[in-house]
Amino acid sequence: MNEKQPCITLLTDYGDESGFVGTLHLVAFGIAPRTTVIDLDHSVPAGDVRLGALRLERLARFLPTGVHVAIVDPGVGGTRRPIAIRAADQVFVGPDNGLLLWGAEFFGSIDVAVVLDKEEYFLEGRARTFDGRDIFVPVAARLVEGTRLEEVGSTIEPVTLVRLERPVVRHQPDGSLEAEVLQVDGFGNVQLSADASDAGELRLRVGERLVVERGSNEVTARYGSAYADVEVGEVVVLIDSDAQLAYSVNGGRAEELMPVELGDLVTIRRRN
Repeated sequence: MNEKQPCITLLTDYGDESGFVGTLHLVAFGIAPRTTVIDLDHSVPAGDVRLGALRLERLARFLPTGVHVAIVDPGVGGTRRPIAIRAADQVFVGPDNGLLLWGAEFFGSIDVAVVLDKEEYFLEGRARTFDGRDIFVPVAARLVEGTRLEEVGSTIEPVTLVRLERPVVRHQPDGSLEAEVLQVDGFGNVQLSADASDAGELRLRVGERLVVERGSNEVTARYGSAYADVEVGEVVVLIDSDAQLAYSVNGGRAEELMPVELGDLVTIRRRN
């Protein structure tokens, strides 16, 4: 690890009201007091492993060299394995449920994977309901302090790691695009599984009239590059800051105009 600027990052579904996040910081400080701990995101919807994996992947290009702890872990205390993996000079620690792989593979193939089975590196008095506190952060703190990855667990083959399926994106013969709702952010913007390359394949032009459909519901929109490309109250389809296709209402909330749930399929097509 980087001795000049040791770093641990945290991404979880813990939220900010329970004290869980503060506990992670306290445990890290108790083991590695020189370490900088960066909170990436604690607002992943509870148990939404895939969305957590997508957020970690999108943050990967900004990550400093360090140990990156991700915890969205509905299987805690069950049969899923606690793991740590290394890709290039980055280490990721968390559950073996697919959460870590997309972020790690941003840096290249997985070089080393271990199952965390060396209890001497756990917090004493482990509870089976809080592996973030009792396994993942203690291991991460010891890694930034110089413990080798191969010391904290038994080596496993990377091919055995759980891998998630990518969200649905379908280019239809009629020129429309079907994509999955990934998330609705705090501003009511609806982010889809299609990305900038999908928009490029459709050859969308700024100002072009579109229809956004979910089932029998539809709204009229325009393609733009910013919210202000349409009038207040109108719908704009654009590439968002995550480089994903999204639709928004300028000055409003898109999910109120056409309610959606995570995983819903939305179709975007040119208006005739």
